[in-house]
Amino acid sequence: MRYAPFFLLFIVAGCSSSGTWGWYVINPTTPSGWTNIKFLVAGMGNTILISVIAAAISIVLGLIVALPGQSSKRGWRIVNRVYVEFIRSIPLLPMLFWVFYGLPIILRSMGLNIPIDPFWGAIITLAISDSAFTAEIYRSGIQSIARGQTEAAQTVGLSYTQTMRYVILPQAVRRILPPLANQFIYIVKMSAFASVIGMQELTRRANELVVTEYRPLEIYTLLILEYLVLVLIISAGVRWLERKMGSDERLGR
Repeated sequence: MRYAPFFLLFIVAGCSSSGTWGWYVINPTTPSGWTNIKFLVAGMGNTILISVIAAAISIVLGLIVALPGQSSKRGWRIVNRVYVEFIRSIPLLPMLFWVFYGLPIILRSMGLNIPIDPFWGAIITLAISDSAFTAEIYRSGIQSIARGQTEAAQTVGLSYTQTMRYVILPQAVRRILPPLANQFIYIVKMSAFASVIGMQELTRRANELVVTEYRPLEIYTLLILEYLVLVLIISAGVRWLERKMGSDERLGR
């Protein structure tokens, strides 16, 4: 962060330069520069909305996938491992193309005429892709709880579901909050791939502006700063939530 003033000075100097720099395209003191900035920032709403919905689905789906992995039955554990390893092995971009272009074909073959627009295509892809990683986070959190607590809960007559709901998961969630936050940051950054299927989020708008202004350095620099601001806000929110939930007490903070 100590180099931030020099970076800002570099940009400000470029805005007034008549040389090869073209910072005027994002100069807020000029009408055209301010219009370009508003056009870019307008994509932030879709980026946030896609990321939040995908993260929420991923958290639920990840838990559903993680629980069979804790079962005493080998068949359920195999289902868990097959799903996790299969999904983790697929790059995000091919999965996005498959969901957006291929899934509607499969649905139509089943008699379901359900179109998938770029918005939901991005959400479905991000949620499925992230669910495998979220499931592993749940697994590590659940396994970090002493086995004696599970045995004690069963001793007093709690079922497996009740044990997970009232004893194990409340403790595990506190421990996995930081890695879950990292996964949310991952989703925010990976949402940029939605631009290739036409989703009007931050990266798509930057690409469109580059085509019209021919200033990739300046425009993509602002795009990076937009993502930086988003990630810093999320990180600050997570630290506040950790203090609120007491998940940082075990780290001696």
